[in-house]
Amino acid sequence: MSRVLIIGAGGVGQVVTHKCAQVSEIFTDICLASRTKEKCDRIAAQLARPIRTARVDADNVPELVALIKSFKPDVVINVALPYQDLHIMDACLETNVDYLDTANYEPPDDARFCYKWQWDYNERFKEKGLMALLGSGFDPGVTNVFTAWAQKNHFDEIHELDIIDCNAGDHGQPFATNFNPEINIREVTAKGRFFENDAWVETAPLSVSELYDFPEGIGPRKIYLMYHEELESLAKNIKHLKKARFWMTFSDNYLKHLEVLQNVGMTRIDPVLYNGQEIVPLQFLKALLPDPSSLGPLTKGRTCIGCLIKGIKAGKAKKYFVYNICDHEKCYAEVGSQAISYTTGVPAMIGALLMVTGAWRGKGVFNMEEFDPAPFMDKLMKHGLPWTEVIL
Repeated sequence: MSRVLIIGAGGVGQVVTHKCAQVSEIFTDICLASRTKEKCDRIAAQLARPIRTARVDADNVPELVALIKSFKPDVVINVALPYQDLHIMDACLETNVDYLDTANYEPPDDARFCYKWQWDYNERFKEKGLMALLGSGFDPGVTNVFTAWAQKNHFDEIHELDIIDCNAGDHGQPFATNFNPEINIREVTAKGRFFENDAWVETAPLSVSELYDFPEGIGPRKIYLMYHEELESLAKNIKHLKKARFWMTFSDNYLKHLEVLQNVGMTRIDPVLYNGQEIVPLQFLKALLPDPSSLGPLTKGRTCIGCLIKGIKAGKAKKYFVYNICDHEKCYAEVGSQAISYTTGVPAMIGALLMVTGAWRGKGVFNMEEFDPAPFMDKLMKHGLPWTEVIL
């Protein structure tokens, strides 16, 4: 019997709330909080059981502390913006509550993935006897667990890891992003980066691509090399790893629009002066683009996210692929959100469930691959994200 506070009422927050509400024997009390309480109330109205809703500014630590003290949760699930991670971690430390997020901290004025800011909280969480679980989404999150599962069950040594993320869905819009436009575009326009032979190699944004044949009828799709945060923790925690890369699919239409927006300066994250007032072009663009939560009823097709792994087992070379396929329309029918939000929200609920039940426990700040993958893999099968593994 646990109390959970969910901070963030976007598409992912909606999924997390639905999935927590489905597990009433674990999450007996739920509070959903956001800067806009009306969003929380709309989600609460979709549920068959009552939950509490609240307004909170996730940039305001005293407000967060007051809410946590009022509700007294056993765990805080942070699905707000990555800029707000450290504020929420500070509030958890002040109130002695465990913490979980789905994406690592990112400073507003510097578009880059880096776990250092959050890893630096390790001693403070350890001293308080608290646990912080970082990146309990899909990628990062499930991909980390997939890798740990492969290491435990299929390999003596993992040498190469390719994380491959395909959204084969279509929402019919000229240009839209499937999650927060500001975060999405910052991520996509950043330099590529991969791990090889104990060093990091940088590439120009989206300059490296390959064709990959996805399973179960999705077929060949062009994948582009990017940098993603789970590479940093996996390179640190997976022994014998010689090469690790992250790939994602993009439609030609998405890339065409993105190129034009970049060329005219609309993806800039530094302020510009307009009519005597400073605005950030990317934040203005975000206000013009469709809200990702509005894409749920429009999106058809499937996602496929998995880990292609090469290594050694019993002295012989082995190649292995573990993946999940998720259907946009089925996700919307269940929780009112498309598969991009679903694949992030379900693992957030599972991570919190494992924390409060004691299946995953520790003092300090942890990444997903540092725990036994078995209970998480079991819960994926039970809560809507079944996985398939293939020896190639």
